[in-house]
Amino acid sequence: MLTINVVCIGKIKETYLKDAINEYSKRLSKYCKLTILELPDEKIPDKLNDSLSNEIKEKESNSILNHIKKDSYIICLDLTGKEFSSEEFSKNIENLSLQTSQITFVIGGSLGLSSNILKKAHQKICFSKMTFPHQLIRVFLLEQLFRGFKISNGETYHR
Repeated sequence: MLTINVVCIGKIKETYLKDAINEYSKRLSKYCKLTILELPDEKIPDKLNDSLSNEIKEKESNSILNHIKKDSYIICLDLTGKEFSSEEFSKNIENLSLQTSQITFVIGGSLGLSSNILKKAHQKICFSKMTFPHQLIRVFLLEQLFRGFKISNGETYHR
């Protein structure tokens, strides 16, 4: 069974997001072994400059890298990544599952990911060019994974 790890910065505080994450985690258990690891986010000062922003992204990205298993295929969620339709995303995961037993999705904090971790990624994907809170992107990812497995297995799922 494919293992999917989600390594992300920041805790989910909102109950409605926790509920959605729990629901999709439960649904995904039929298709994969899912683990979600939340790492602490760095405090972002009110007065932020590029240097400080890069420093924060570097610290958070280093923390993420320390928690990625060596043999895992790394997919970073990033605005510069490739956009997929749900069917293309499903096919991508299906193809990867033939090559690896473990995929790690990386979701950065409010400021995104450092160039260091983006260079280590095997793939970068983008759900939208719009900006969303990183906590909400976690729900998007789990929903699209569930939809992707349903598509791959020829099972009905609302469109």
